[in-house]
Amino acid sequence: MLQPRVLAARLLNRQFVGYFVASVGALAVDMGSFLLLLETALPAGLCAAIAYTLGIVAHWILLSRSVFEAGTHAPGKARTVQKAVFLFTTWGGLALTTAIVSAADALGADVRLSKGVAVVFSFVLNYFIRKHFVFTAARRAA
Repeated sequence: MLQPRVLAARLLNRQFVGYFVASVGALAVDMGSFLLLLETALPAGLCAAIAYTLGIVAHWILLSRSVFEAGTHAPGKARTVQKAVFLFTTWGGLALTTAIVSAADALGADVRLSKGVAVVFSFVLNYFIRKHFVFTAARRAA
């Protein structure tokens, strides 16, 4: 088990902090869209799924251009594959978010609060997946 100081040092590295800042930007797109969509007649789970998808697009743009730029493939087939893998890895977070918000809605709980809970779980899951599986191929190929 990691000592608290070692864990803190690993979490506060430049890349993790950059990931956090990019995530805040993507979260603004996600939550803003979610709150707007809640004003429609759509079910809360569908609103969460649509908003999450918009946040995914924003996250790719921010991550590939500022956080994991060294691990981003050059335009072409390899980058298309990398984008597909990035999208594939988001499905876990999307499923988690949709399930949490849908469950909260079915239970009559505040769906905005449940969306916040889902954000925390999705953030941690996606950081480790993207760092270790999505944005590493270009570095290894170089």
